[in-house]
Amino acid sequence: MTIAERKDNHISVCLHGDVRSGVSAGFEKYRLIHNALPDGNFDAFSAETSFLGKRIAAPLLISSMTGGTETGERINRNLAEAAERIGLPFAIGSQRIFLEHPELPRIPYRKIAPSVPMLANLGAVQLNCGWGRDRFLAAVEMIEADALILHLNPLQELLQRGGDRNFSGLLKKIETLCSGFPVPVIVKEVGWGIEAGLAVRLKNAGVSMIDVAGAGGTSWSRVEALVDGSPEALALAQPFDGWGLPTAECLASIHAADPTIRLIASGGIMNGVDMAKAVFLGAELCGMAGRLLPAAAAEGPDAVCAGIRMIIQQYRIAGFLSLGVSKI
Repeated sequence: MTIAERKDNHISVCLHGDVRSGVSAGFEKYRLIHNALPDGNFDAFSAETSFLGKRIAAPLLISSMTGGTETGERINRNLAEAAERIGLPFAIGSQRIFLEHPELPRIPYRKIAPSVPMLANLGAVQLNCGWGRDRFLAAVEMIEADALILHLNPLQELLQRGGDRNFSGLLKKIETLCSGFPVPVIVKEVGWGIEAGLAVRLKNAGVSMIDVAGAGGTSWSRVEALVDGSPEALALAQPFDGWGLPTAECLASIHAADPTIRLIASGGIMNGVDMAKAVFLGAELCGMAGRLLPAAAAEGPDAVCAGIRMIIQQYRIAGFLSLGVSKI
């Protein structure tokens, strides 16, 4: 199976299959503390913040999904247009396919979204596959990105037919890449979370932000099993339905270990109330991917914008009426 075929199969499975994690993101274990007498005018209550030196409409990141195929690029174009209209950061899916196949047509994302923070994306494991700094710089330059995401996906790779197997020494290589890199480097999981000890080591290695990408959203073990389709692949992946660290747990434990670590919360964030809880738990941004995929794939930027505006309004209401968060 080629990379392009696998990516299109990923999209199809995510749109039509049951790929939800068997683990809850954990936000139901926290309750926002209601303020019955907010001292302010809601109409003046802004969700705006800044990220990578640019003002954004809310602490919401349109997170990495896909790319490299006709379907994937259409989805990304819709997401990039929505990001620009509303004023939100946009993260592209893995750019590996473009670097391995430079003949593929490329959408000029920076022309579509000239004013918002844009994030490039490559797998950290490529550092063990002979990829040097020049390849990671090329990914940034390709889309004129404001930051680079290095994604960690060892479980996905181990369940994927032909996936990468060598993860040795990656932390040191990440540290070397971060040293003197021209844009901030963000490390993220893809849906199984990052525990506090690793988060501290990544910060000490020079990583600027950590996207915990915890369990509770899309399960890439299920995605890979469904894409493969064989009884053996399904049986191998099944016990991992409940694998991973819930997103809320990751945020709380990392923030307790080192409150200076800059965090992005993703993995099972479904609405503005989840966003408010994540922010109170220590996140600067909240990433959404699968939640936005159906509209981006089937309807277009108008539908994506409508969904995002609803989420931001929920976040504004929750933030206006909350004094903090407590564990139930």
